[in-house]
Amino acid sequence: MTQPRPPLPQPQLEPAGITFEQYEEFTPQKLELVDGHLGYGGQNPTGFHLAVLTNMGLLTAIRRVGISLWIEALDRYMRSHLSTVNAEPEVAEAMLNRFNRAMEDLEAVAEFLQE
Repeated sequence: MTQPRPPLPQPQLEPAGITFEQYEEFTPQKLELVDGHLGYGGQNPTGFHLAVLTNMGLLTAIRRVGISLWIEALDRYMRSHLSTVNAEPEVAEAMLNRFNRAMEDLEAVAEFLQE
């Protein structure tokens, strides 16, 4: 009988630990470098990425990468989801307008903090 797969690690704002079972399940046996990219020997890297982010904490990840890239990632992610929402056209347009205003405000704050 196979044991159930442990739950995926859940990153939080602050660094947190993972279980030994998560370590065993999601850490690749061997990392490989292929064309400048880390390879996971055919393993889905999602659990490993989530484990690293869990250990690191999202606030540390933002500090290491920089807020402008996180804002760009959030913008792309949200726009892709907004484009697939099944809503009345007026509601979809209103949500897109609200999102655009929020992103403009967020970008302005980020620029101010970078000065």
